[in-house]
Amino acid sequence: MDITEDEKSENYRVTAGELRQFIERFERLDEEKKTIAEQQKEVMAEAKGRGYDTKVMRKIIALRKRDENDIAEEEAVLEMYKEALGM
Repeated sequence: MDITEDEKSENYRVTAGELRQFIERFERLDEEKKTIAEQQKEVMAEAKGRGYDTKVMRKIIALRKRDENDIAEEEAVLEMYKEALGM
């Protein structure tokens, strides 16, 4: 079965339209990501202005994302290493 030029053109238009939608969705999400990053930066600046240690806050945020068992295991190994080094 031969595909006519009109059918090829129609398939291309549909594909191009769908592709454009994906790209535009991604671009919108990228803009939202930038906005959120700016808001996070503002939160940290506000916390710093109130006297909080933002470096420690970021560590706490990272820890809250992790599994408790992984954290406990890492801390146990850290303690073992520190003890081995006389710290």
